[in-house]
Amino acid sequence: DHELIACQFSVHRPKRRAMSTFGTLFRVTTFGESHGVGVGCIVDGVPANVDLTEADVQPQLTRRRPGQSSIVTPRSEGDVVTILSGTENGKTLGTPIGMMVHNQNQKKFDYANTAQAPRPGHADYTYQVKYGTRASSGGGRASARETIGRVAAGAVAEKWLAQEYGTKIMCWVSSVMDIDLPKDVAAQLEQNPPSREQIDEDGALAEDEKYPYFVDKAGNKYSRTDGSPLPASAEPLGLEYAAGKKIYTRCPHAPTAARIAARIHELRKKEDSTGGVCTCVVTGVPVGLGEPCFDKLEAELAKAMMSLPATKAFEIGEGFNAARMLGSAHNDRFAGAGQGLLKCQTNHAGGTLGGISSGEPIVMRVAIKPASSISQDQETCTFDGAPHTLSVKGRHDPCVLPRAPPLLEGMAAITIADACMRQQARSRAPLVTLGEPVAKKAKAA
Repeated sequence: DHELIACQFSVHRPKRRAMSTFGTLFRVTTFGESHGVGVGCIVDGVPANVDLTEADVQPQLTRRRPGQSSIVTPRSEGDVVTILSGTENGKTLGTPIGMMVHNQNQKKFDYANTAQAPRPGHADYTYQVKYGTRASSGGGRASARETIGRVAAGAVAEKWLAQEYGTKIMCWVSSVMDIDLPKDVAAQLEQNPPSREQIDEDGALAEDEKYPYFVDKAGNKYSRTDGSPLPASAEPLGLEYAAGKKIYTRCPHAPTAARIAARIHELRKKEDSTGGVCTCVVTGVPVGLGEPCFDKLEAELAKAMMSLPATKAFEIGEGFNAARMLGSAHNDRFAGAGQGLLKCQTNHAGGTLGGISSGEPIVMRVAIKPASSISQDQETCTFDGAPHTLSVKGRHDPCVLPRAPPLLEGMAAITIADACMRQQARSRAPLVTLGEPVAKKAKAA
């Protein structure tokens, strides 16, 4: 009887736990706190014999790491990944893959004054109410450092997707605050997405505090004050792109990137922050992914993106603009694509129909709010409700957008990989894409 009572109690007793696992068949669990020993992930469901080493994962972590330029947080972290399990001799074993990054530059005492008062815009208050406790520094699991595990897992998912289907995932910054890519440039990028190398290079600027301007890779000059174009003869002469310190905006349009860099510099001086929008495009997506009605592909992608810290809105295809269109303009007409498949002549839907992938590129946009950590004094209250002036120290991003693309790419890869495996289990037949993947052609050769 005592055992039965204990069993019933354990079944019905409320469980205080954080949900840290994502996916159905390709499953990712992240662990670690922002100022703890380290952060990482466990990836389950990866097939055996996939080529995989740290060299496949590190590039994305390097693109996301702090301290990479003057427009992001100066926290110095190498974010070097170690694969703990699941591989041997450069190939996956089909067993869970464990990966970890050690935290190296923790400064817990920067958060000592947040013990009395929750930081506005942060999760201090809601975590305390929900769990009855919280990490004492840096946001714990609510910190963006939690996303290291997602980026690492996403790199694994990408490696498998690229080998199997030739899938590519590209993400770039399309706006910061009120600075947007020109509409024609934004449309062209979505129709012909640049590579990650192009995103990084075309969105990079060179700077030197001795010079009042930025220089892009073509040698064009832009004002450090507002990013406006300057004549080549602008003085003082001397700053060359190759020699200057690089700013990585990840906005692949130099004139817009210069305006973004200038605005972020301005906000850092004002001890304030801002947000923006990232655009993500996935090509080489197999036809038939998604599980209606509740696990539609765009629903899973929306959940993935909105689970990232600081995300506030998600749209696919025309998104909110579709509400302003006529059906005759929004409908994507079909044409034959061969091999029993159809293709769309336009892509207003953004790559899905009825929650199922059509084979067209998936086009998404994600809005990210201003970073909550700012150095300005803020009038708030303590956990007890008493008035309090909060001053937050630490090293913070005036804008997180330049470091965000690897996060969105990682979550997109995890979601698509999981959807592929679910469809494989359902159909028990090879998945098909619009056009033979490069990876398959290479295998055949």
